[in-house]
Amino acid sequence: MIAVYWDKVNFRLSEDGVFAKALKQAVKQPKLFVGGAKWGRKEWVGLIYPAKTKESEFLDYYIRNFNGVELNTTHYQIYPAATIQKWAEKAKGTDFKFCPKFPQSISHYSDLLSSKAHADTDRFLDSVMNFGEHLGPMFLQLSEKFGPQRRDALFSYLQKLPKDIAVTVEVRHPDWFGNPQIREELFQILHELSIGSVITDVSGRRDCAHMEVTSPGTFIRFVGNGLHPTDYERIDDWVKRIKSWLQKDIREIHFYMHQPDELYTPQLTDYLIRELNKTCGLSLEAPKLIGTTGNLFG
Repeated sequence: MIAVYWDKVNFRLSEDGVFAKALKQAVKQPKLFVGGAKWGRKEWVGLIYPAKTKESEFLDYYIRNFNGVELNTTHYQIYPAATIQKWAEKAKGTDFKFCPKFPQSISHYSDLLSSKAHADTDRFLDSVMNFGEHLGPMFLQLSEKFGPQRRDALFSYLQKLPKDIAVTVEVRHPDWFGNPQIREELFQILHELSIGSVITDVSGRRDCAHMEVTSPGTFIRFVGNGLHPTDYERIDDWVKRIKSWLQKDIREIHFYMHQPDELYTPQLTDYLIRELNKTCGLSLEAPKLIGTTGNLFG
C-alpha cells in the first residue's frame, strides 16, 4: 500500500525559483559535498565499514566514503571544543565538511529573542568554529510549529548572526509556502542576508522542494523511500538540475541523503555520485561498498 502511495506522488522538481533563475554564468564549477546525516550507523558495518569496525572508528571510515555530513548530533547537545577538534583532526588532509545543525534549545525550544537563546547561540558558534577549515554551512531547522506569524523574530535573529559564517535555514510550517507574499518575503530576506534556504525533497511535503537558491551555496536534503524505484527516478531528476546549476554562480552544493532505514543511504548515494560523474563529467569518489543490500541500480 505504501508503494502505491509513492507511485501516486508527483516527485518532479519544480522549475528554478526566482533567485536560482537569476544566477549568472560561472567561470569555475562549485564544489559538491555528498553524504548522510550521521556516521554512527552500526548497520553500515559490512557495507561501508569493514567487519568488526569499532564505533570509535566509524567516523574514520565515513570520511573515506563521503566528503560531507549533515551533522544532526549537534541538534541535541553543544559539544566541548576538544570533541570538535578530535572530529576535525580525522578529516585532516581532505576537503571534508561538517554541517552542524543548530541545537534544538535554540531552534525548537526558544523564541529566538531571549538572552538564553543568544547565549546558547554564542556557545554553539564557539564550539563549531573548532572545525576550522572543515566547517561547512550551519543548518537551522525550525520546528513545524514555527509559522510565519513569528517571522519578525526569525529575521531579527538571522540579522544578528555573524556575517562571516555560512548559515542555511529550513522552515517547515506549511504557511511559509502557502501564501505567495510570505514566501516571497522569506526568500528575499534570506537572499539579502546571504543565508541559504534548505531544499528538502520529501514525499509528503512537495512545497519544501522550493528550488530557491538564496546564497552562494545551496543545501539539499533528500529523503528517500527505502530504494523504491521512485528514489532512482528522483535522483535522475536531481542530476539534471545539478548539471544546470554547475554552470551557475554557486560556490558549493551540499546534498545529504536520508532514508527511513539508514541502511540504504550508502547505496543510493553511490547511485547519485555515479550518475553525477557520468552526466556532469565529474570525478567524485563514490562510497566503497563492501557488500550491498537492496537493488543498487534501481
